[in-house]
Amino acid sequence: MKKLKKLVVFLLSIKFIRKTYNAFSLFLARIGGLNRVTSVFYHWIGFLSFSREQYAVLTGRKSYYRNLDRRRKSRSELRRNTHRLEKGLLMRPRRKVFAKDYIEETIEFYEKAITQYKKNKEGVDQTELAWAQNVLNEYFAVVSNDDDKINKLRERFHAVDFEPGEVDKKPYKRGNPKSSIKYEDLLELSHQRRSVRWFKQKPVPRDLIDKALLVAEQSPSACNRLPYEFRIFDQPELVKKVSSIPFGSAGYRDNIPTIIVVVGKLENYFSPRDRHLVYVDSALAVMPFMYALETLGLASSSINWPDFEPLEAKMQKTLGLSPDERPIMLIAVGYADPEGMVAYSQKKSLEVLRTYNKIGQ
Repeated sequence: MKKLKKLVVFLLSIKFIRKTYNAFSLFLARIGGLNRVTSVFYHWIGFLSFSREQYAVLTGRKSYYRNLDRRRKSRSELRRNTHRLEKGLLMRPRRKVFAKDYIEETIEFYEKAITQYKKNKEGVDQTELAWAQNVLNEYFAVVSNDDDKINKLRERFHAVDFEPGEVDKKPYKRGNPKSSIKYEDLLELSHQRRSVRWFKQKPVPRDLIDKALLVAEQSPSACNRLPYEFRIFDQPELVKKVSSIPFGSAGYRDNIPTIIVVVGKLENYFSPRDRHLVYVDSALAVMPFMYALETLGLASSSINWPDFEPLEAKMQKTLGLSPDERPIMLIAVGYADPEGMVAYSQKKSLEVLRTYNKIGQ
């Protein structure tokens, strides 16, 4: 009887449940992970795991093509092609004629952007149009005059009536600038920055957030599209509402002064091949943003955002996100409470993190 009782207790224990779950998960992963075909069947069964992302990618592609004829603050297609021209201009050796396969398309994007800008300048990023004009002007100044197609497009470009007011937004020689920021200073800042979860109950000045964002926007981005948006909440009732959604803020969400949701925008891409760039480019921008906050006397904590359907749906509804807008992560921002503790967070050693020239198995 005692043995039966022990068996029942074990079968109902957390340890047994965990072992059973792990064994079953491993079995499914082994079957699904045999090859690409079996993985498709696996995800047919668990379709919710990736269905939201698949839907987001397709709606983003749909939005990209629909947006080509719409007035917008920023035009990803013009940004992409302008940056492609920049890369052609800085090549060594530079070809006499280049970009023939997309220069006509670029001119069409540019003409449409200027036409819509003239109809209504409100809310349009004029610095973006100035950059496109400067780069196109440089392109036609250096490309060969011996190509009839290029010559016709040159005439079309110069026929567009637009005075950007800025003439230095084009590729330039880097030179050998010497930063006043030493490596030791940056290393010290990296050690200073820790995920802070206890803040003073003090409002965060918006101008400091904006200053940090000026650093963030200088981060590299594929074809300079910057496919993200920082949605900032500093009204207490909204901070409470938004910060209560993710799992990772449990236990300290009530003392967060400002919460930011970084949103990736898949409307910037015409092809599913670029579906991961919203995550890559957003992450590239967030880290310098957090470093900049530290230099301004502010602390932060990045809050993990797992791709979990109930939370995705709740965040979408709360923020009014379209299907092609994806939450990447949340960031808590405020003045650190000096009495609040932070984790030591031992990092991996260099021997674990890096290898040189490793290929194959």
